[in-house]
Amino acid sequence: MAEISSYDYRIEPQDVDFTLRASAASVINYMLNVAGIDAHNKGFGVDVLQGQSVTWVLSRLAVEIDEQPRQYDNTTIDTWVNDFNRLSSTRNFRMRCGDRVVASGVSQWCMFNMETRQAVDMSMLKDVYMRAMVDHPSPIAMPARLRAIEPATTMSRPVVYSDIDFNRHVNTLRYIDLIFDMLPLELIENNHGMRIDLNFLAEARYGETLSVGATNDGAVWCFDVMSADKVLCRAKIEFK
Repeated sequence: MAEISSYDYRIEPQDVDFTLRASAASVINYMLNVAGIDAHNKGFGVDVLQGQSVTWVLSRLAVEIDEQPRQYDNTTIDTWVNDFNRLSSTRNFRMRCGDRVVASGVSQWCMFNMETRQAVDMSMLKDVYMRAMVDHPSPIAMPARLRAIEPATTMSRPVVYSDIDFNRHVNTLRYIDLIFDMLPLELIENNHGMRIDLNFLAEARYGETLSVGATNDGAVWCFDVMSADKVLCRAKIEFK
């Protein structure tokens, strides 16, 4: 069994919002960056996969943010893989400021054929994954399976160049930005922690038009992101 890996970061000015705290998108961005770096270091990064016309795609994500680090705070992100099968793998995250755990996450990934745009069997990575597995539980509950909503408000916009990542579809962080753009500003300013669940169901490509629907019940906000009649992403944010 492998050990938990740790990576150090400093919260830079471009990562904070108007509260001078790291935005939820920035916290998630640090976690996803660490996922890519750690996969590369252990021999199953995107650079290896793309030589076989496959890549990693995120299928589900849950993040609990108890405290948003402030500008110039030094942080450490721990990451480890503790589950793997032919269809998905589970990677975990823990963000610390000194001895304080300020955010935790659980992500589920699958492999995606870049030509057919379909999920593929991950068995080819079994040996290298077994060497990377860590016998340590996930820090929070697994991502929830989210249901369709009846939106109370909607917003639409096209997919443009700045939305697209190396897989040529809308980047995970763009979905985070889209759903947070639907929230009242005072809710973001005055929050004391949150849990975010994301389900990715289909990919959005350049030139499509996204429709974001939102509804809320008190401190719980739910979202559907669609393109035409295709559901792309479902999300839920529960504020403390």
